[in-house]
Amino acid sequence: MKIAIVGTGYVGLVTGACFAEMGVDVTCVDIDAAKIDGLRQGIIPIYEPGLEALVRRNTAEGRLHFTTSLGTIGGDDCPSIVFCAVGTPPDDDGSADLRNVLAVAAEFGRNLQGYALLVTKSTVPVGTHRLVRRAVEAELEARGCTDMPFDLAANPEFLKEGAAIKDFMSPDRVVIGTDSPHARTLMERLYRPFLLNNFRVMFMDLASAEMAKYAANAMLATRISFINEIADLCEKVGADVSAVRSAIGADARIGNKFLYPGCGYGGSCFPKDVRALIVTGEQNGCPMQVVRAVEDVNERQKTVVFRKLAAIFGDDLRGRRIALWGLAFKPETDDMRCAPSLEVIRLLIEAGAEVTVYDPVAMDECRRRMGDTVQYAADMYAACEGADALALLTEWKLFRLPSWPRVAALMRGADVVDGRNIYNSTDLGACGLRLYSIGRPDAASCSVNATTDSSNTL
Repeated sequence: MKIAIVGTGYVGLVTGACFAEMGVDVTCVDIDAAKIDGLRQGIIPIYEPGLEALVRRNTAEGRLHFTTSLGTIGGDDCPSIVFCAVGTPPDDDGSADLRNVLAVAAEFGRNLQGYALLVTKSTVPVGTHRLVRRAVEAELEARGCTDMPFDLAANPEFLKEGAAIKDFMSPDRVVIGTDSPHARTLMERLYRPFLLNNFRVMFMDLASAEMAKYAANAMLATRISFINEIADLCEKVGADVSAVRSAIGADARIGNKFLYPGCGYGGSCFPKDVRALIVTGEQNGCPMQVVRAVEDVNERQKTVVFRKLAAIFGDDLRGRRIALWGLAFKPETDDMRCAPSLEVIRLLIEAGAEVTVYDPVAMDECRRRMGDTVQYAADMYAACEGADALALLTEWKLFRLPSWPRVAALMRGADVVDGRNIYNSTDLGACGLRLYSIGRPDAASCSVNATTDSSNTL
């Protein structure tokens, strides 16, 4: 079987490499010639554990190819399935920008020479399949090929950055939307190698498949914002959110996944998809009140570390040296899109603080985004030298068990703000350090209430 994947971003590249690993002949297409040249040489434009080895191996073995042109599809010895995995960035109003998706549909129509299946893997609003069909048909009509057969399918991705290879190779479910029995047969054949022991393919209509991705991300984001709001209340009333989380997570109807309090979610999916779902609701006369509240809570939560730091120093951060551990929105990625670190850095700089940062993977991405507005440390301990306070923003493994005596000796101050609730106040206290967590009693001495009226508080 031969397939093509248009778009070599995070989703497209992982998808292509994993299909190739299962023996499929895959051609990855991207208009960025420099990126394609790099991929041919095994240079991976993103950080994802295991991806570089997968790309290099399958390229060397002739199953994974890279090109800047889609070429003929549907003909003899040509791809019979084309995946659209291009980006759908938020427009000015928060809605998904579908220009890239529709451009792929048009290219599909221009290059179609025999039956082929166009599969939308990009995250798109409900109803996009109708726009895609019209775009393909317009190109076929322009060519005088209105009888040329093709089908559409929606196959949303549910990959977690940092664990994408495992998620793709051993999926908990594969969602496919299509109205064509033949398309269903093709997709069953394509995915069967991944699901031999437990065939978890869920077929449904196109609109439902498109909605499934938004609904899944909105639900997960809701759980995060919920526990963060509970954590805020725990601080006010003297409760421990960790104990509360254990109690509610023990309920089988609730469970404990995505109930970890912290400094807010970020990344390429949750913020974008939550906003797009809100806009879709508005466009259809269905105000998404819960989802809107989720977004509001998360935007405020991104400032919680800054608010704690401001409270420690009495709202006067001018000249204070603040060390930040972690820049990526989560571990095992260099992705800083909508990361809480960006908001914390912005607020600290506006307040006159000096900021030193360290992340094991995302330093280059931070340089690209922040330039020389922050100082870049050579390692996690170098970031602490002369710091008045230290804040953890990303729970990378190397940050989980640091040498607190060494940190205490390097810092000028003694305050540590744990934005991910992974540290123990007893361990830090033994070294003369003060810990401020999210939703725990050990943060009570530095309540964020002190900055409620601060001009820097969002």
